[in-house]
Amino acid sequence: MTASAHAPAAGTGQQPDAAPRWANTYFHPPARTEIRIPMTGPTTPIPARALLGTLLVVVPACLLPVVVAGSWEWWEGWAFAALLFGNFVVSRALLVHWNPGLAGERGRSFAAPNAEPWDRVLAPILALGGTLIGVTAGLEIRFGASPGFPLPFQAGALCLFLAGLVLGNWAMLANPFFSGVVRIQSERGHRVVSAGPYRWLRHPGYAATLLAFAALPVFLDSARALAPAACLVAVGVARTALEDRFLQGELDGYREYAARVRYRLVPGIW
Repeated sequence: MTASAHAPAAGTGQQPDAAPRWANTYFHPPARTEIRIPMTGPTTPIPARALLGTLLVVVPACLLPVVVAGSWEWWEGWAFAALLFGNFVVSRALLVHWNPGLAGERGRSFAAPNAEPWDRVLAPILALGGTLIGVTAGLEIRFGASPGFPLPFQAGALCLFLAGLVLGNWAMLANPFFSGVVRIQSERGHRVVSAGPYRWLRHPGYAATLLAFAALPVFLDSARALAPAACLVAVGVARTALEDRFLQGELDGYREYAARVRYRLVPGIW
């Protein structure tokens, strides 16, 4: 999630008021030598099978747009696949090293019994949103491209896409309750987080995901991919609103936090 239980597309919200003990102005995590997941029972290592299962989903999701396009010359598709997979590897390595408890939570979040029913539908849609946009662009490459975007527009879109990835990782590292689904993590001491980007936005993880979705069709040089991107942005806005309402009713201290940090996704607007 992004804001509490989450968040980007991906997933993607806000959570509790105590950031990790290493979070000061932004975050300065300490070095760790063991990879273990704090649990309600004995501490257990992160299972290699879970990691392998995740990779079996992530790798095809990254490559599917290129496979659909059927073209070795579509450099934007190959760049997208490399960026998506690279971001996954780097973000998960950072997470496992600095916050293994959250790594464990995200690895099993879709199996959580107390996830909100509506989020069991919305979370997978956003998680696969980038692939959906990429596949649409790949189909356009295979069956006939519409007029493309100028290279400067593509370069600007790439910068926005990268900014979305950076903001999303920042939000995840600053929020120890950045789950993949909307739920109250009572077994993990769920509290409100106001560190890092949560100082200015209540759901920076969702903001990052939607920024990346909006920029992706232009970078992939696909006008037709703007349609699924617009639908995904609408789904992300709806998920943000639902999660924010859920947190205000269920998470102690969130109403007070919402009174201090007024904006959910876009500073000065909403």
